[in-house]
Amino acid sequence: MPTQTQLISITVNNLPVEVEQGATILDAARKVSVHIPTLCKHPDLDATAACGICIVRITGSKKMLRACCTPVEPGMDVTTEDPEIIQVRRTVIEMILSKHPNECLTCGRNQNCELQTIAADFGMRDVTLDSIVPDLPIDSTTRAIVLDPRKCITCGRCIQVCQQMQDVWALSFLERGIDTRIAPAGDIDLADSPCVRCGQCSAHCPTGAIVEFDNTQEVWDKLLDPDAYCVAQLAPAVRVAIGEAFGFPVGTNLTGQTYAALRRMGFNAVFDTNFGADLTIMEEAAEFVRRFTTAGSTLPLITTCCPSWVDFMEKFHNDMIPHFSSCKSPQAMVGALAKTYYAEKMGLDPAKVYVVSIMPCTAKKFEIIRSKEMNSSGYQDVDVSLTTRELARMIKQSGIHFRGIPEEQPDHILGAYTGAGTIFGATGGVMEAALRTAHYLITGSNPTRVDVQATRGLDGVKEGRVNVAGNEVRFAVAHGLGNVETVLTRVREAREAGTEPPYHFIEVMACPGGCVGGGGQPYGVTDHLREKRAAGLYQEDQSGLWRCSHDNPYIQELYRDFLGEPLGEKSEQLLHTTYTPRPTYRR
Repeated sequence: MPTQTQLISITVNNLPVEVEQGATILDAARKVSVHIPTLCKHPDLDATAACGICIVRITGSKKMLRACCTPVEPGMDVTTEDPEIIQVRRTVIEMILSKHPNECLTCGRNQNCELQTIAADFGMRDVTLDSIVPDLPIDSTTRAIVLDPRKCITCGRCIQVCQQMQDVWALSFLERGIDTRIAPAGDIDLADSPCVRCGQCSAHCPTGAIVEFDNTQEVWDKLLDPDAYCVAQLAPAVRVAIGEAFGFPVGTNLTGQTYAALRRMGFNAVFDTNFGADLTIMEEAAEFVRRFTTAGSTLPLITTCCPSWVDFMEKFHNDMIPHFSSCKSPQAMVGALAKTYYAEKMGLDPAKVYVVSIMPCTAKKFEIIRSKEMNSSGYQDVDVSLTTRELARMIKQSGIHFRGIPEEQPDHILGAYTGAGTIFGATGGVMEAALRTAHYLITGSNPTRVDVQATRGLDGVKEGRVNVAGNEVRFAVAHGLGNVETVLTRVREAREAGTEPPYHFIEVMACPGGCVGGGGQPYGVTDHLREKRAAGLYQEDQSGLWRCSHDNPYIQELYRDFLGEPLGEKSEQLLHTTYTPRPTYRR
């Protein structure tokens, strides 16, 4: 029998409420719709009580306590607002503002900044304290994220994310007291640190201290260039998140509207990265089946669609390189084909084809230049990668009425896709899609049930097994880099013991929730939002005409007319890559 959770009764502003033992005052207040302002607290992270804005008063105590980290006790009588509490909060906000640059109009977080919002809520019109904004340089060396330490409010969110959630340890606090600042350990450039450019620091930062590297002007310049043939590709997770920038419910699938917006912005052709996902599955499933059915092959096979995971593996786990799939990511495959297959079919000069990918990810900005294989077309395969946030800004700059724009179709030659391609955007989606096609490659028929429920959900590590023609395929799915160690340790232990590997196939995504929670997605992500975005992808998978990548007729045509076969010579040249150990700190 499970132990019944003990409930604790308290009052918040004279409102009775019951919460589970271990809940905080902040949790209790939210349960009765009482708003307590916070700056440092985020639902993904443990409370640090760093900002001091969430102070409350407890009857019988002379102290003001911080609601985010104070557990409830039976009979507590909590007051969340009175003139003194409000004045203390205003003073704290004023102290933060005195050290913060007054650059709202030119800040990447303008109108979407938690500090700006709380200052407006408190009617901050004047800062009476002397300005002590530090003179610190901006670090844009990664070309994926930009660190502006002048705008840091020392809430500690990015450090928690980087060290605890992602296990990267690229960021830390330097100095003490009023001089405390955020920087890579050793005060080096971010590009020289262990940073894997996942962007989770920017996704959790409440201000503009960490934002994505903005490439929008470069894209505008190309769209205005009459000599450039601009093509765009849209990643799966973008379609269920872009609407949040325009007031749509979370998880609304706006694929057709986004195609239309891209065309109105001036793109000559619009492709879908889901097509690349289907292509990735054709190559990766074939790679898995070859290893699974050949005695003595290196198992488990580990997926490599996520550039932050690839970077993390090369820096921290390069003993796993033999296990890594050699497949490029979907965006890289579409880029290579745009400048070869598509250019050939359309009679275009590939030198003039300019490929822009719209990704939920900041690390994709790094992936497009990470190795020589990303120039397999003879040119840089993907010229620019934009985040969901950047695309939203460009749509607004274009004056497009996104809420009223009619849906359009992609250019099907590199745009038609299956449900298997769509679910790439959610943790476990790559594994599920690959298992569907692996079953077909082994048996010659699709599985009776294509849904693999064990791959789904937000558990940090998911394990399961499926039966394929009497053979058991064991798999694991990890998301959030902090969860990878658990899976890899089991693999290493089996390898050292000379026993059967615990898994045959492993999927890793760097960001919690997978790409739906990517570092370039709209701000404010929580598990609730991740679930809603993923649900939008699974819904499209359920309703699609084709649900297995190998059933995509445009993929079949691509192999028949151009590539030949999965893992063939042309596929290896255009669609595969290699890996090399990288130093954790670059010198």
